Amino acid sequence: MRDPHGVNARLRDLGAVHEVVMPTGLKVWWVTRWEEGRALLADARLSKNVADAGKLFERHQSDMSRQRDYSHVVNRSMVNMDPPDHTRLRGLVAKAFTVRQVTGLRPRIEEIADEVLGSLEGRAEFDVIADLAAPLVSTVIFELLGVPERCRADFSAGTAVLTSDSDRQAAQEASNALFTLVSDIVMAKRADLGDDLLSSLILAADGSDRLSDDEIVSFAVLLFVGGFDTTVNLLGNGTLALLRNPDQLAAVRDDPALLPGAVEEFLRYDGPANISHWRRTVEPVPVGEVTIPAGEFVFIALTSANRDAARFPDPDRLDVTRTAQGHLAFGHGIHHCIGAPLARAEGEIAFRRLLAHFPSLTLAVDPEELQWRPSALHHGLRSLPVRTA
Repeated sequence: MRDPHGVNARLRDLGAVHEVVMPTGLKVWWVTRWEEGRALLADARLSKNVADAGKLFERHQSDMSRQRDYSHVVNRSMVNMDPPDHTRLRGLVAKAFTVRQVTGLRPRIEEIADEVLGSLEGRAEFDVIADLAAPLVSTVIFELLGVPERCRADFSAGTAVLTSDSDRQAAQEASNALFTLVSDIVMAKRADLGDDLLSSLILAADGSDRLSDDEIVSFAVLLFVGGFDTTVNLLGNGTLALLRNPDQLAAVRDDPALLPGAVEEFLRYDGPANISHWRRTVEPVPVGEVTIPAGEFVFIALTSANRDAARFPDPDRLDVTRTAQGHLAFGHGIHHCIGAPLARAEGEIAFRRLLAHFPSLTLAVDPEELQWRPSALHHGLRSLPVRTA
């Protein structure tokens, strides 16, 4: 977790796919190269249906007491479904959560970014994670969904448990509390619809087909769980990359028009997720010279694929002028991240505003002192202390 790029480079040199054991003791197949990883992300022979995976966990998990509970609310969402269930849910959600809606949010995201950064004016140091990224991203998602102020602290606390390495009981308790909390919010929204995303999800329809309350709740939790950590990591990892590459920092500071492309490069160079969510093979799947048997768990190493020299020349070099399109930070295929437009908008705005407010930003600690979160899924810093002058 301190050096995923070094580990992945060694694995890429050895082959496209490897049988490995995760920190929890779960045996999986680890795909390290871009071409094979991209193909598998869109391969229907790899299922995401969590409902049928219980026996596979028993077979491949060395210690079931360390296995997370997959019954909670976020795992009943479309991210853990196959077609046709996934197709139906994604179609209905897409009617409410549109690119146009995200575009309309940009002025408010800019205001939130300026409010957060304005509160840091006059400080000699601050933490990019705790003082900028976390409040910015959480406020954007809460306002997008229409979560009342009084519910936000409980919402954040519950999702923090679900994304941590907490035990099964803590995760289940947090899931139950979140389900109750968001269900109550949705019920209140039905009686008083607004212009927020939860109201749009309630109204979304395809003929007579509509989202149930449970489906709306699951998507709301998914959006926060999936959108908060990844976007916070994008802002933290991207800022660190710039501060460790002064020539690239100077380039985007001098020419902010580079920022949309720079965000894509941050996602490729040091993306917010180490790996894809798990998939399982429903039949044997050849990957290069190896065949993954049926009934096996598969992870795509996103950070590894995005540094594959066969796809991205000189991949270990940050280059904000690079054409980084094709990176797998948001996945690929039918499960491509539905929140990608929002994350891109938040990233571009946050970096633009950060560099405008604090043009002389520098690291406040030695890079070797920085601590990465102990997560196999997420790739992000615990904190990123910076000096403003």
